[in-house]
Amino acid sequence: MFTSTLRRSVALNRQFARYFSTAEPTLKERLAQIIPGKIEQVKQLKAEHGDKIIGTCTVAQAYGGMRSVKALVTETSSLDAELGITFRGYTIPQCQEKLPKAPGGEEPLPEGILWLLLTGEIPTTNQVQQLSKELANRSGLPTFVTEMIKKFPKDMHPMSQLGAAILALQTNSKFASEYQKGMKKDQYWVHTLEDSLDIIAKLPEIAALIYRQTYKDGKMPAIDPNLDWSANFNRLLGFNSKEFDELMRLYLTIHTDHEGGNVSAHTTHLVGSALSDPYYSYAAGMCGLAGPLHGLANQEVLTWTLNLKKQIGEGEVSNEKLAELVWEGLNAGRVVPGFGHAVLRKTDPRYTCQREFALKHLPNDPLFKLVSQIYEVVPPVLTKQVLFGVSRAIGVLSSLVWDRALGHPIERPKSVTTEWIAAQKF
Repeated sequence: MFTSTLRRSVALNRQFARYFSTAEPTLKERLAQIIPGKIEQVKQLKAEHGDKIIGTCTVAQAYGGMRSVKALVTETSSLDAELGITFRGYTIPQCQEKLPKAPGGEEPLPEGILWLLLTGEIPTTNQVQQLSKELANRSGLPTFVTEMIKKFPKDMHPMSQLGAAILALQTNSKFASEYQKGMKKDQYWVHTLEDSLDIIAKLPEIAALIYRQTYKDGKMPAIDPNLDWSANFNRLLGFNSKEFDELMRLYLTIHTDHEGGNVSAHTTHLVGSALSDPYYSYAAGMCGLAGPLHGLANQEVLTWTLNLKKQIGEGEVSNEKLAELVWEGLNAGRVVPGFGHAVLRKTDPRYTCQREFALKHLPNDPLFKLVSQIYEVVPPVLTKQVLFGVSRAIGVLSSLVWDRALGHPIERPKSVTTEWIAAQKF
């Protein structure tokens, strides 16, 4: 009698456990619910409108890096010349308002935008907390990767170290392992997601170890499973400040994605289209991010600003003198990094929200005051790396999951020669 009652009780507990565990689906479970509908939507669009023209290409665009040519499909974000970036239809201020925050915090958690980019939905606080714990559980670098980074020369560029470390982690690719076993196509996205979450979970340790090995003593604390992704990253870097936690949450959130045509996103997509696993694909994307016309521009902006500060010396400078210094550089053939974007025609909202953060938390910082002055002076005269890479993983890998979910083919555009163009009768 007792045994029978106990068995019924255990069975009921299991049923309740299954109910409550699925009442609010995990990220993977929610994607499994969403993807079939999206596949059907794409199939219907191709059947009904596959022969429709959505863009044109001019000779100038063919020579000009395909600027503005509509030839890619990216689900996660869109870039408008006037409005700036929107993540699944949400602007940066809307993301700041709607995405879950850390207890007592005001800025969105990057785990929230990861959920948003993958599902198109604003996650609940509980979903984000569970995702934070999942990323912490997926953290931890193999000993050989740690030892490899520690053996890199200190003058090796951090982006080179980042790319090499990601490629070394490829030995753990679940996608590559399952593909070799004969994985079905409808499971490509599952193992792409697995690899992507593993990469995102390990990136703070890779980046922090590169930083500490290059500039500090190479020692790092362990991941704290009770902290969010950004706060853990900061502790690994050696910072323990609520204000810095908030700044990093904001920075990592707003730099996650920037549509699909930029070099890092497009390269990740292109390499992934050959069914290269997410480690190969993301490492390739980081090689693109390292270029001075893309992610390296952040480093160049900081270098340029610090050099300008050195020129000015202590104290403040008038707008007229600042404009004179800018003109000196321009007349000598040097550019002003950070001004002029391939798509945007108004102030980048990523800068605007960081400016508002600085106005709130460090309005009297000399370097910030100089940056504010540059923002005022430089545009009329003319009528922002590894950290960037950690953030960008969320966007480009989310896109890669959807590439595999929708079965996008290998990318192979047609190229033509100058002679071919010259022979055309326009």
